[in-house]
Amino acid sequence: MRRWYGLDEVPRDWGRSVVTIGVFDGVHRGHQKVIGRAAELAAELGLPCVVVTFDPHPDEVVRPGSHPPLLSSGVRRPELLAEVGADAIMVLPFTLELSRMGPDEFVQSILVDRLHAARVIVGEDFRFGHRAKGDIALLRELGEKYDFLAEGVPLVADGDTISSTAIRARLAEGAVEEAAHLLGRPHRVEGIVVRGHQRGRALGFPTANVESLPHTAVPADGVYAGYLVCDSERYPDQCWPAAISVGTNPTFEAVVRTVEAYALDRDDLDLYGEHVSVDFVSRIRGMVKFESIEDLIAEMRRDVERAREVTRS
Repeated sequence: MRRWYGLDEVPRDWGRSVVTIGVFDGVHRGHQKVIGRAAELAAELGLPCVVVTFDPHPDEVVRPGSHPPLLSSGVRRPELLAEVGADAIMVLPFTLELSRMGPDEFVQSILVDRLHAARVIVGEDFRFGHRAKGDIALLRELGEKYDFLAEGVPLVADGDTISSTAIRARLAEGAVEEAAHLLGRPHRVEGIVVRGHQRGRALGFPTANVESLPHTAVPADGVYAGYLVCDSERYPDQCWPAAISVGTNPTFEAVVRTVEAYALDRDDLDLYGEHVSVDFVSRIRGMVKFESIEDLIAEMRRDVERAREVTRS
């Protein structure tokens, strides 16, 4: 799969293509329908399928400080896009200059002059150009002007309207099962394993303290069942069932919110400095302040058994 960062990296001899455009945060089931439709048309026409996405999130540029929690990292998103049919991905740096482009200029400079679009597939709610003045109707008009056909695809799967906003809301409530249904896979938090207070190790449950990437959508405080994933030279292609804790550890009067994952029955792992992923499968309970360390350890043992049951099934 080809990857380009900005228009200048698109080969000058690039031919016609089928293009789809969007932020595609999370590459959820609605996005999968849009990209899948583009890939289907590309195969029929014998053309490559190009996905155009943006970095940073447009909201952060247009309204600084309003960056929404992200459902996928900049590294993982291209992998997810490739899985659903992208032959090439162009990450377009979203700048104030780009945000001020009129709809016609946006279409001509990006879709026509560089990507030579024969078809443009977008979600039905897609907006583009300065102040989001462009919609699917205008895109079809511009298609007649610039010789491409435009198509809007509803972001609906199995009767559900899918949106990144709805998924973020589910995660904020801790409803990771519902979020997974909308995403089409468990929600993932990525980051580097850093040294914490090592309380888990002292209690008999050594955890990987994951320093998540900026703007990551982290589920609500609580304990979850899921998986700890690592693909490094030391631990190639490893996926361990895990009990996951999100929160501030109120029993210890902590104030810093953390994501910690205990790989079940593994006390021999040395993950410091490794890039890992934590996949959230099911919520076990909310965060609780315990009266004693003994009560906490007893509950952690129950959490581990629940996580074991979930990941077995």
